[in-house]
Amino acid sequence: MNIFKNNIFIFFVLIIGLSMNVNSAEGTTFKNLKPGFSFEGPFGKFDKESLKRGYQVYSEVCSSCHGMKQLSFRNLSQPGGPEFPTEMVKEIASGYSITDGFNEYGEPLERSMLPSDRFPKPYGSKEEAKGANNGAYPPDLSLIVKARLDGYNYLYSLLKGYEEEIPEDMDIGDLSYNPWYPGGAIAMYQPLYEDSVEYEDGTPATVDQMSYDVANFLTWAAEPTMEERKRLGFIVMGFLIIFVILMYLSVSRLFRDVH
Repeated sequence: MNIFKNNIFIFFVLIIGLSMNVNSAEGTTFKNLKPGFSFEGPFGKFDKESLKRGYQVYSEVCSSCHGMKQLSFRNLSQPGGPEFPTEMVKEIASGYSITDGFNEYGEPLERSMLPSDRFPKPYGSKEEAKGANNGAYPPDLSLIVKARLDGYNYLYSLLKGYEEEIPEDMDIGDLSYNPWYPGGAIAMYQPLYEDSVEYEDGTPATVDQMSYDVANFLTWAAEPTMEERKRLGFIVMGFLIIFVILMYLSVSRLFRDVH
């Protein structure tokens, strides 16, 4: 009977352990700044207004160099995300064009993009992208948050961490100095400055606010079903707890009858 109780205890420890999300910074001597995102924790949810602002920062600043090939425009209207109205998503998509087939003379045909289309690529080739970015290839941002542990806090820290004063013992050439980036020398120029965008909801566009919003948006882009997954997790946890209790009561009664 004691063995069964010990197994029950171990089972609960495993459930709790697997449900925890352990994050840590890597690749830099600086500890990531932690502004506190609303989606953190088992009960956390995305801040919808922040997601909308984050998309605005991405579309007006980041998208000129970075693509998001895993996202379609229609994802912007799905539950758990920015939840833009369907008509607004159609309008956003139609602002871009894509080559789709050829005419009778073999010339490429262009059409306006649809909600079902994926976000457009900023460059036609990898070589073109490198040529425009100090020889570095701008990574796709669809899953950038998952590229390292504590990704969203790292992105937030990196975006607001650029410094003009370079340590005397460093020679970074044409690169930019950012102590949050491993090695301190980063090919990406500082992308965000005060009022780089004019938020449609009137929120002051400080570097801190824009860094927070775009990190929030990129986290959703990497985990668009996070809220649904958390809800399902609680349902499964509840079922497992009830199952374990019933098993414990059943086995307890069985052993009691035996004795």
